[in-house]
Amino acid sequence: MKQIPLLKFQVSFLYILLVLVPCLLFGQDFPPQSNTLVTDFTGTLSSAERQRLEDKLVAFDDSSSTQIAVVILSSVGDYDVADYGVRLAQQWGIGSKEKNNGILLLVAKDDRKVTIQTGYGVEGAVPDAIAFQIIRKIITPAFREERYYEGLDRATDALIAYTKGEYKADPKQQGKGSSGGLILIVIIIIVVIALLANRGGGRGGGQIIDGRGASDLFWLSMLSGLGRGGHRGGGFGGGGSFGGGGGGFGGFGGGGFGGGGASGSW
Repeated sequence: MKQIPLLKFQVSFLYILLVLVPCLLFGQDFPPQSNTLVTDFTGTLSSAERQRLEDKLVAFDDSSSTQIAVVILSSVGDYDVADYGVRLAQQWGIGSKEKNNGILLLVAKDDRKVTIQTGYGVEGAVPDAIAFQIIRKIITPAFREERYYEGLDRATDALIAYTKGEYKADPKQQGKGSSGGLILIVIIIIVVIALLANRGGGRGGGQIIDGRGASDLFWLSMLSGLGRGGHRGGGFGGGGSFGGGGGGFGGFGGGGFGGGGASGSW
């Protein structure tokens, strides 16, 4: 009779091992959530190529809220590449939680396999047949000749073309910085009024700039320069620089995936 509790404990412990250990191992098969839209774990892309691709996809995310993530892995192990892609996209939460408008382009380089997985919200814009054609006509020919950047660049161009116009970014995201510019203008007006009032009406009209007036003009010009600077540049850098100026990837939004898309090999 005393062996029964021990037997129950052994059964419970075995159950925990059978349930939890596979879950832990399963979680370890997937990389932690990336903080970029282009993630290359293999060093296939040069830093310049990766940045160009990142800038393009971030700009599209900013304008449309549709997130296209490119991930290059060495291998997906024993997983089917499509199954791995769906699970990775769900784990990272690619796309908006409200719109489910995420797309994952996953490359398993050593496996010579690729998959395009679409979130619920873009399955209509990029149906399975279109995803398959992008893989077959764009990605596969380029990858066979080891032109990986060209294949990814053209494939993401196609995905952007098919999803363009499906969604628009929230007005809050588009109008960033406008309130700051308005505050600067108000401050400048207040300073101008204060300076004019401080000069008083007792001065004659002949001399515009004395010692104090020159100082006033200096600060006015500095403030007006700040006001103009607040409205400068709305894009991702300029002049061909890769780093980009005011923009940047803001993170994934928790989008959902249901297995839409296509896969292939080269």
